[in-house]
Amino acid sequence: MKEFGDQKELLFYKRLIDSIPFAFEFKDPESGRFYQHQPAADQEGSFTITSLEGDLLEKLEEKLAPLADLIPHHLVITDADGKITLCNRQSAADLKADHEAVIGTHIRELLRIPDHQIAILETLQTGQAIRNRELWDRNYGIVNTYIIRRHDGSISRVAGVFHFLNNLKDAEKMAMSGRIAAGIAHEIRNPLTTVRGYLQLLSGQLGPDMNRLFSALLIPELDRANGIITDFLRLSKTEALPFETLYVSDFLKNYLGKFLHSEAFLHDTDLIIDCKKILPETAILGNKEELLQVFMNLFANAQQAKTMNKKLKVDVKAAIYGDMVQISFSDNGSGIEPEVLVHIFDPFYTTKDDGTGLGLSISRKIIENHHGELRVVSNKEGTSFYMEFPIALTEPNED
Repeated sequence: MKEFGDQKELLFYKRLIDSIPFAFEFKDPESGRFYQHQPAADQEGSFTITSLEGDLLEKLEEKLAPLADLIPHHLVITDADGKITLCNRQSAADLKADHEAVIGTHIRELLRIPDHQIAILETLQTGQAIRNRELWDRNYGIVNTYIIRRHDGSISRVAGVFHFLNNLKDAEKMAMSGRIAAGIAHEIRNPLTTVRGYLQLLSGQLGPDMNRLFSALLIPELDRANGIITDFLRLSKTEALPFETLYVSDFLKNYLGKFLHSEAFLHDTDLIIDCKKILPETAILGNKEELLQVFMNLFANAQQAKTMNKKLKVDVKAAIYGDMVQISFSDNGSGIEPEVLVHIFDPFYTTKDDGTGLGLSISRKIIENHHGELRVVSNKEGTSFYMEFPIALTEPNED
């Protein structure tokens, strides 16, 4: 009888998983078996479970929680009062919430937007599931809601799945930047070169006052404008970079370190480069001149964040996480205000009087061209940039 009961339970869970209307992947840590779920093509916008009540439903949610954490989109389930009963880790991470603390709180505390904009609350009020609605509030994405009902047809739970597409929006912004850059290059760069040539020609034929005006102001300003255009064009570069195998420890200590130690000496900065957590043979594929520019941009930003009451310290560290190499660049400067932090990778966004706002945009573009990721964490104790790159497979050394 027990075997028959176990079989019925297995069939129940199989039907339940088959009814889940979103895709996910799962690898069993014990058996190593891999499961990939795809919803049925005719899956409806909501599903209903009428045989679960009370404690049993809560236990089922506990079982589903690890599965929900594998979903790369937002999944939140609430009860009929709008209180959260399940929240996956992706939701908490993107919304900067405590994954454990949000359970039992009202969904408005997690989303921090007006109630009338919350799709789950709309479904609770109308009793109608939402299908593929595009949302533009604090975040951009596609939302679907799914209803779990009691025996009597009343709503027990509402699940909301939000496909978080802010990265896509950023990509569209960068593509627009590229189109603008191409227009600037065509319409402005050639006239600037022509004007600069004529100014150089005239500078030797006029009086000393005009010569000083040309050499100290007009020509340098034209060069500065041309430099801004050159930097902006880098944001739209699509051609493949000439990559080579870069052994991380050697690159950081012997190539990058040569430049950074010189800059640190000139600016009275303490610099530490720590590669103890990686092996000498750990390598990435990259272009060392491009990566050098990233680190020089970060070092320049660190100098501008220096505080008056302590000496600036910069730490560069390398470590391995899974199949990725992480290189961190940290300073003990004044930090970045939260309202500024969300925009620091935006082209032309700057808080400096003489800045162009392109340094970090270009840096992120370079890291992305290396199939990597650049992110930042900052507080009053300083700022840390984290760069992650895929580990390159290298040929073993032959004795």
